[in-house]
Amino acid sequence: MKHVLVVNFSQTGQLAEIAGQIVAPLRSAGHVVHVETLVPETPFPFPWPIIDFVDVFPECVQLDAPPLKPLQIAADSRFDLVILCYQVWYLAPALPMTAFLKSADGQRLIRDTPVVTVVACRNMWLSAQEAMKRLIAEAGGKLRDHIAFVDQGHPLATFITTPRWVLTGRRDRFLGMPPAGVSPAEIRAAGRFGRALGDALKADAERRDGPLLGGLRAVTVNPRLAISERAGRRAFGVWSRLIRLCGRRGQWRRRPALLVFAIYLIAMVLTVVPASLLIQWLFSPLLRPRLARLRAELERPSGSGEFNLHKYEP
Repeated sequence: MKHVLVVNFSQTGQLAEIAGQIVAPLRSAGHVVHVETLVPETPFPFPWPIIDFVDVFPECVQLDAPPLKPLQIAADSRFDLVILCYQVWYLAPALPMTAFLKSADGQRLIRDTPVVTVVACRNMWLSAQEAMKRLIAEAGGKLRDHIAFVDQGHPLATFITTPRWVLTGRRDRFLGMPPAGVSPAEIRAAGRFGRALGDALKADAERRDGPLLGGLRAVTVNPRLAISERAGRRAFGVWSRLIRLCGRRGQWRRRPALLVFAIYLIAMVLTVVPASLLIQWLFSPLLRPRLARLRAELERPSGSGEFNLHKYEP
């Protein structure tokens, strides 16, 4: 019997549902699981008013998170495995997860402990995961696996369906596009990760180096989106620093800068991202070797292989 800590923040409930699918097989296998839901001192709204949604942008990118309410578990508790379930805001971890990883209690809980990260987002999570890797390493945790769940829609369609969900709370079919979010089938299939983790813990595999979830299609990277995301991350770094010069979150004096950024963001989504994907498609024969290397690099440690699926799919 092993002890597992699951740390979760889910505004819509989607990530909590995924976490539940992973947790259920662990408990069935006899492991003790504590689910810690992060609660910010000042709650983040959902659906988001547009000004509040844009106003969190600079702090997200700069990893400057507001405080959380006290955790429900003692910081000196010890676990055999920690699972961190997080959202992505502006190509960065959602602020509550950043707050947890930068807090003294959060760092004590994951120090010297194997960690699995789980993300559910539109489709661009690579920059956020790089930030997670840094924060986990700084806290002394040992990242062993990463699991990524992405929106069921086409990448261009999600530029419409995801903001609609975030700003209105509506995720149903819209203008012929599929519902926003991870498909129900993918959520149900998340149980395979819990079953594999249960077996790994039983075999003490978490005490050895290497991933616990290889061959389960934990991560599938579209390298073309990765190139666009890296360009966006650099631009976000510049914009976030400029906006922070205009004032703190919630102050009226920085709202003009936020308005300019919002116009820039819409223009980028409508022009730069489609143009970048088109250029990459046109030059795909020349880019193929580079994209293959990039995909292999970004899919570590868990990978997109499927050689163990037959063991854990129902």
